[in-house]
Formats: sequence, C-alpha cells, structure tokens
Amino acid sequence: MAKLPLHRFASAREFGEILKKALRNEPIEYFDSSRIQPRIERVKKAQSDGDFQFARDVLNELEAEGHIDPQIPLLRIQLDQAIQQKTVRQLLENANWAPNHKQTEPWRFTVFTGDGLGTFARFQAEKYREEAGASFAKDKYEKMLANPLLCSHIISIGMKRHADKHIPEMEEIAAVACAVQNMYLTATAYGVGCYWTTGGVTFSESAKAFFGLGEEDKLLGFLYAGVIAIPSPQGQRTPIDEKVNWVRH
Repeated sequence: MAKLPLHRFASAREFGEILKKALRNEPIEYFDSSRIQPRIERVKKAQSDGDFQFARDVLNELEAEGHIDPQIPLLRIQLDQAIQQKTVRQLLENANWAPNHKQTEPWRFTVFTGDGLGTFARFQAEKYREEAGASFAKDKYEKMLANPLLCSHIISIGMKRHADKHIPEMEEIAAVACAVQNMYLTATAYGVGCYWTTGGVTFSESAKAFFGLGEEDKLLGFLYAGVIAIPSPQGQRTPIDEKVNWVRH
C-alpha cells in the first residue's frame, strides 16, 4: 500500500476502513497529534538544551513518518536557524584565533541575519545610488537589494588600524585575511557555503561608519554565508612548482 514500511497498512481492509472514517469526518488514530506530543516535547527540550543533533534525529523521524502537525514545520525552521547561528558563532570564534603581529587582533566583523539582511541590502543599494552618478545601473541596484536576501548571514570584514603606527598596515590586512581563511575552513568543515566578495560598498569611504569603522580603518569586503544550493565545481590549480623557487646553495 506504500513504498515505506512505516506507511503501509496491514491489509486492504484496514486501508478501506481508514478511508471510510475520513469520509465520515471521524477522528483517525494515526493522525492523532497526542500520540506524537511526547516526541515533540523531547525535540523542544533538546533544542533548549543545545543538543541539536538529538533534536534533529527525532524531528527527522517525525517527518519521515509523515505526521501532520503544525508544530513540526515550525520546529524545523527554529532548529535550522539555531544550528546556523551556532555554526556562524564558531566561524567567528575560529577567526579570532588568526595569527597577528603584537596581538593587535585587527579584525572587526558585523553580522547581518534575519531582518538585518534587508537592512544591509537597503544600505548598500542606496549608497550605490548616491555615489554612482552617471554610471548608475538599475539592474546592479536591484541585485544589491535582492542578492543579500538569498543568504542566511552576511559578515562585514573590517581592519581596525592600531594606534601604534609602527605596525605596517599590510601586516594588519594580512592578519584579517588569515581570520577570513579560518572562517572559510570552518564553513567547509560544517558544510556551509560562503564566499568573500569585495563588491558593493567595499571601497566607499563614506560607508565605513555603518560597519563601525573609523577613517583610518579599512573595509575589506563581505563574507556571504548560507545553505549550498548548487555544489561548486571541482577546484583547479596550476602546478605548485610553477610558483615556487627553491634555493639550496
């Protein structure tokens, strides 16, 4: 009667009786939400305790069994958001351990998520409109409004210039790049899609204050992160020997 054992009826007679009950608008035990309520409560408790793996396992079972309960899709959304938030937090924590000269820790991040994605999109689109002048392109403006909403998180990447100007600016920028690489590696480990872009308002001096940066600081772009919709093609590189010189004498 169905492909999966969980969805099979013991006999055609049993299946017919269920259909008759449905036609008479009578309650059907299989769809009685009270039967699954204990498991739903376990999902809620596990999520509250931060045990996302257990919550996901139980929720996967409920969905696979085909139960119809409005709490299930809501719990799925909440769980996915909680997992994403935990993952992004780990990206940032690992970024914080990047190497840097004299422990200046020059990286500065602003994280946009939820309604904040719209805030970011509107800011960059309007900033582009203000500064583009004769080169303004409507399709570019519309992409600036739409593309950020396809992500779960957008992280602005900033370099905070240290008061000690004896530290070369290049070293501070390199340290931030190391922090971003740490985020890239973490995202790969967790199966999160991301890319570092220097588009949008990256090179707008008047945009820096929006991201908590001062005049001497640098806005180095944005890390877009989210669920991978289309897997990236296999990476390609030319041989490393073409880029290395060995000096042995």
